[in-house]
Amino acid sequence: MTAEVKPAALQLTERQEARRRRILHASARLASRGGFDAVQMREVAENSGVALGTLYRYFPSKVHLLVATMQDQLQHMHETLRKRPPTEEEPAARVAQTLMRAFRALQREPHLADAMVRALTFADRSVSPEVDTVSRLTTAIILDAMGLDEAPTAEQLSAVRVIEHTWHSALITWLSGRASIAQVKIDIETVCRLIDLTAATPAR
Repeated sequence: MTAEVKPAALQLTERQEARRRRILHASARLASRGGFDAVQMREVAENSGVALGTLYRYFPSKVHLLVATMQDQLQHMHETLRKRPPTEEEPAARVAQTLMRAFRALQREPHLADAMVRALTFADRSVSPEVDTVSRLTTAIILDAMGLDEAPTAEQLSAVRVIEHTWHSALITWLSGRASIAQVKIDIETVCRLIDLTAATPAR
């Protein structure tokens, strides 16, 4: 079992958390309509009912905001996948099934997916804590799907990192029109075979 991953953030009051949720929902709505360029901070503030200065106190830039939006989307995916876990028996197949379900969820909102991925690409060191949280959430989703009975070995964690990189790369190539869904599925299933290889490797 993996520990639940919470987005990296300061402790907020109930009212502040509700305001933050409104901001993230407004960001996701605007991105769903027109992608990265449609998310303008002034419009996000207007749509979420907060002052522009307040918005910038929560999220210093559009990149911060969209990376946080991706955190929120992944958190929701993780909760959904825990309620409806993969049905395959083998760990590699379970992870592949899980990642394809997550991919199809993003596929339903291509403009939003593109905006979030572009924000990750543009993120500099100031956004590192938020980017690290996105990575931890993706790792947690993969580890949950593996269904390990004990803590993962170093080799398994290395395999998870490669799978995570491949999943993100597949998302980028699909968004840019350079890969079909069928090719993405093949790539995901292929890289997930690393899980079978590391399962036979004893812990050091």
